[in-house]
Amino acid sequence: MKLWTGRFSKEIDKKTNDFNSSISFDQRMYKEDITGSMVHATMLAAQGIISKKDEEQILKGLKGILEEIENGKLVIDPEAEDIHTFIEGELTKRIGDAGKRLHTSRSRNDQVALDLRLTLAHEVNAVVTQLEELLVVLCKQAKKYSDVVMPGYTHLQRAQPIVFGHHLLAYAEMFLRDLSRLKDAKSRMMNACPLGSGALAGTTYDIDRNMTAKTLGFDGPSQNSIDGVSDRDFCIEISSALSIIMVHLSRFSEEIILWCSYEFQFIELDDAFSTGSSIMPQKKNPDIAELVRGKSGRVFGDLMTLLTVMKGIPLAYNKDMQEDKEAIFDAVDTAKMCLTAFTPMLDTMKVKTENMRKAAAGGFINATDCADFLVNKGLPFRDAYKVTGELVALCIEKNLTLETLPLEEYKAVCDLFDEDLYTAINLEKCVNDRTCIGGPAPQNVINRATEIENDLS
Repeated sequence: MKLWTGRFSKEIDKKTNDFNSSISFDQRMYKEDITGSMVHATMLAAQGIISKKDEEQILKGLKGILEEIENGKLVIDPEAEDIHTFIEGELTKRIGDAGKRLHTSRSRNDQVALDLRLTLAHEVNAVVTQLEELLVVLCKQAKKYSDVVMPGYTHLQRAQPIVFGHHLLAYAEMFLRDLSRLKDAKSRMMNACPLGSGALAGTTYDIDRNMTAKTLGFDGPSQNSIDGVSDRDFCIEISSALSIIMVHLSRFSEEIILWCSYEFQFIELDDAFSTGSSIMPQKKNPDIAELVRGKSGRVFGDLMTLLTVMKGIPLAYNKDMQEDKEAIFDAVDTAKMCLTAFTPMLDTMKVKTENMRKAAAGGFINATDCADFLVNKGLPFRDAYKVTGELVALCIEKNLTLETLPLEEYKAVCDLFDEDLYTAINLEKCVNDRTCIGGPAPQNVINRATEIENDLS
């Protein structure tokens, strides 16, 4: 069944039909399509546009179709042009002329714009839930390792001492912003209902757009019928938010991959989230993290697809816009799949605290604290910086650390040094003293993790 056959004198070419069809990917919107149709039919009856009898038949028929699709009794026809055509055709087959009245005052243009919004609202909710689950795990692990000293890095060079919990909470802050972006995008998407926009110019029927908008969970109806059917920036915005999530997951995955390596040995992933080699029996590979890192590019590609599709098409609807669904659905599905694997991987990892502490002991990451010791003795910071740099060079020459360099060597460079220095550059003291807001002091980590947990609960 085609909804547009009246104008045409012959059947569409089979290959053209295959090319034109969207049923393979828009069938996932069957529930939203039926929901929108039920609300539309109820409004038509309330406005006297169709009879109450027609309404009752339509609602009963649509409920039956929904139930049979979900229990597997009704299989969606892969030869149908799209999900809207399939459901309307199936309804008409069951209830006759009443089914043909369902599309009164409606176009597939506003119908699909509605279905896509309703579908993505559910999908965004699912991703939000997954992000919240990830944040719970991050906070739990951050508290557990709030006092485990490790090197903080810049340029992938050891820089200053931090605690592992603080490092984990850096990602928690990123994912909190991701949550906010997704919720904002959903709010904008659901502030204007396109149903009633028609093909592009609304309708001459006396419809109640406020009724349908409120019933479907929107703030109100869209205020411009052309915009209502030609807008896909909500897809772009959600895809952008998902892309940023994938950036964060990819960066995190990269660090997990490094931390698992023999060169770092900071963590070990559970066997359930690792794989082996077909030829090297010793290998334990962080494939899950690598796949998450790799799949980020796929989501970025989906965003570029949407931007490219929309950038050059005139108002209002164009068939190019059929390409929106494959891109946004793939972005959603990929992000969800990555979060599904990533969260339990993080929850079950083994942290090698002794290796982190050992790495922190090397690399002179307490050099800034050594300089600050001199600043507290009255030396200007730039002079203290230069003195400490000379001491680092001396340590390298003698194969020592700042902790093991004898006091007389310190005094030979600057006579402001005394025995208190060794307390000042103790790594645990270095992190414990960083109590400023946002600093890595263990109690800061515990407090912030608790705040996040409370906000989520």
